[in-house]
Amino acid sequence: MAHHGNTPAAWTGVVIILIGFVVGGIGLVIDNMLVFWVGAALCPAGALIGKVMARMGMGASPVDH
Repeated sequence: MAHHGNTPAAWTGVVIILIGFVVGGIGLVIDNMLVFWVGAALCPAGALIGKVMARMGMGASPVDH
C-alpha cells in the first residue's frame, strides 16, 4: 500500500521545514538576518529529523515487488 508521504516522519519533517521558511521570510521582511538564518537552519534540520524518524520506524515501510 502506498503511503504517499502520509506518515508521522513525513508530516513532522514538512512542518518543521515550513516553519523554517516562514521564520526566514519574516526575518527578511523585518530586515533581521539572525532571524533569517535561524529559519534557514530549520530547513535542513527538518529534513534530518524526518529522516531520523523514518529510520526509527515512523516512516513508510519499503514496498516489496
